[in-house]
Parts: sequence; C-alpha cells; structure tokens
Amino acid sequence: MSDADAIKHVASPLARQTLLDSSLTRPVAGRRPIRLLPWLQVVKIGGRSIMDRGAEAILPVVEELRRLLPEHRMLILTGAGVRARHLYGVGLDLGLPVGSLAPLAASEAGQNGHILAALLAPEGVSYVERPTVANQLAIHLAAARAVVGSAFPPYHHHEFPNSRIPIHRADAGAFLVADALGAAGLTIVEDVDGIYDADPRGEGGDRAKLISKTSAADLARTTGTLPLDRVLLDLMPTARHLEHVQVVNGLVPGRITAALRGEHVGTIIHSGAMADANAA
Repeated sequence: MSDADAIKHVASPLARQTLLDSSLTRPVAGRRPIRLLPWLQVVKIGGRSIMDRGAEAILPVVEELRRLLPEHRMLILTGAGVRARHLYGVGLDLGLPVGSLAPLAASEAGQNGHILAALLAPEGVSYVERPTVANQLAIHLAAARAVVGSAFPPYHHHEFPNSRIPIHRADAGAFLVADALGAAGLTIVEDVDGIYDADPRGEGGDRAKLISKTSAADLARTTGTLPLDRVLLDLMPTARHLEHVQVVNGLVPGRITAALRGEHVGTIIHSGAMADANAA
C-alpha cells in the first residue's frame, strides 16, 4: 500500500465492516456513555393538564419555577394541549399522513413554551428551538438558570407504522432529551397526583388508588388510561442514564419543588437503566 493510500485509511475494527455486526460494536457501544449535563433538571409541563387551564394554573407554576431558579438549572419543556387534538381531527379528516400531523402538533407545544418563557423573561429565561437544545444548551444555561423548549421529539415526517396519530409526543420527547443529556432527573408535571390503578375521573374513580412506585415494564402491561404517552413505557427500558421519572401534580403548590429536591411526592416510574448499566 502506498503512502497516499495509507492516508485514506484509519486503523479500526469497524473499518470496512457493517456497523450491524454486534460482535464489533459491543466493546464500545455496550459501555455507559458519559453524562453531558449531569446537573440538569428537566421539567415537562403538560399542555392539556396545565397550559390549557390558563392563568389559574400557569401563574402558580411559573412562580414556583421562578423560586427554583437559584437552586437548579432547568430545561423546561412544554407539551401540546387541546388545540393539537383539534388539529389531529382536522388533519385526519383531510387525510394527512401521520408524518404531517407530528410537526403541526409540535408547533402548538412550542407556542405553550413561548408563553412560559415570556412569563419567566425577567429572570433571563428564553425559548430556544430544538437545534439549540441539542447543540448549545450548555452555553445558554451558563447565561441563565433555565431555558424553555418544546417537548415534542423532532421526528416530524418520519412515518411510524400502525398509528394514524403521532405516537411520540411530549412525554416521550422529554424523556429522550433528558436521557441523551444525562440529566439529573425528569419531572413530568400533570394535573393529577400521579398514576392510579384506575381512571380517577372515570366511572368508579373514587375507588382508584394511587400507585406510589412502579416500573415501566409493569405499567406497559396495563390497559387502563394513563396520564402520559404509552410509548414512553417502551422507551424507558432502553435508558442509559435516567433510572426513573416522577409524575407530580403541578396544581398542588410545592410539588415541583419537592420532586426536584429528590422527595417522593407523586408516582415514581423506574426505567431499569441502572440494572442495564450494571449488566454491561
């Protein structure tokens, strides 16, 4: 091999081999990746559960987040609300594919994010788009204690089979971002105290019992209504960093604060990340 040919090649077990060969990728891919932002707290604010309720729900949540700024550096992500559901209805009537519905719903989640960011603007908090979250979040959090973004994952026109409604929504997007960044935790803020063994607002809801702790695998086997995206339960067992998430009631003052301080004030859902890391 001439010197010119040698320059074009890099010595590596992966050279000229398929990256689908697990025997080649296991020595490096099987390791637990480093945490990029291990001090980051990700807080996902529900669209329908919090934002759609207006000032009565939003302003107390904003005030609680404001008081938390000196204590935590946060990525605040917002979900979509009732407007996205109206959009789904119109889009389905028009025959739009699921890949076209996803970015439209994500835009509504972004509008909710702009509202929160505007209310927190006096503290230097601003709304950032997904590329900024992916590539420049650290510098933004060096300048301010929190930033706001959309919780929807940027799959957009990718078509997932077997669904006419986008399956990856705000809860799934928030989890994917938090785990990819190696965040300290993810708190999902809804309008219920956590996850129940039956719909607390349905028939016989007065007999529903709060599930204090559970696992993604156990929840995935249930068939009832959940206050989060079901696809999240499929994603959680693949987590590399997040050992659990906590679902809390944002309408109860102090619940978000307690959750970010590590207190158990809602439903904790274990992902299995630590067990997988130990096995690796």
